[in-house]
Amino acid sequence: MSWTRGLPAALAVCVLLLTGSAGCGSGDAHEGKHGQSASPVGKVLDDTDQEGRHYREVQKQDAPEVGIEVQPDADNAWDVRLTVRNFRFSAKGAKPRAVAGRGVAYIFVDDRLVTRLRGLNCRLPAHLVPRGTHHVTARLYADDGTVWAVKSEPVESTADITASEAAARPGGTGDRTALSALPIRPRTGGRGSPERAGKAS
Repeated sequence: MSWTRGLPAALAVCVLLLTGSAGCGSGDAHEGKHGQSASPVGKVLDDTDQEGRHYREVQKQDAPEVGIEVQPDADNAWDVRLTVRNFRFSAKGAKPRAVAGRGVAYIFVDDRLVTRLRGLNCRLPAHLVPRGTHHVTARLYADDGTVWAVKSEPVESTADITASEAAARPGGTGDRTALSALPIRPRTGGRGSPERAGKAS
């Protein structure tokens, strides 16, 4: 084959390489209006969390999942341990775009954001958990700030913890209990849903 006859085929290959193929995806997303991903990673819904971040609906089959376990620790603090499935934590400085199964976990105490996690563990100091029963929630977010969601519900898991008056005071040793949200799966029910069962001491 001569060089001149092979040129159209070579140009066609170059065009495919430059423009990409409709059936192939890199897994990356492009930013759209308001910093949200314009990629085909799920569907951005009108529903939002308490901070106004939109839900990103994905199919249940490959959706991220999270479980949470909260246990009393020394100095009246609480150890929070997450388990995740179909999810990996993004490194600090990751681009603000949605990539399937990737992002960060936000930890809420009684619906108040207390920290963002790029790993499976954190510690809640005693001042965040005063006397009484509290709801500790782990919710998964994409790197563009949208909330991973399944069937219009955020991918999250909640555990109940109870601190006595003595345990809530510095140096106190009162009784403390925790309900772990296991097994891991997105929360689809209310506060009394099955994933919140399983008492631990």
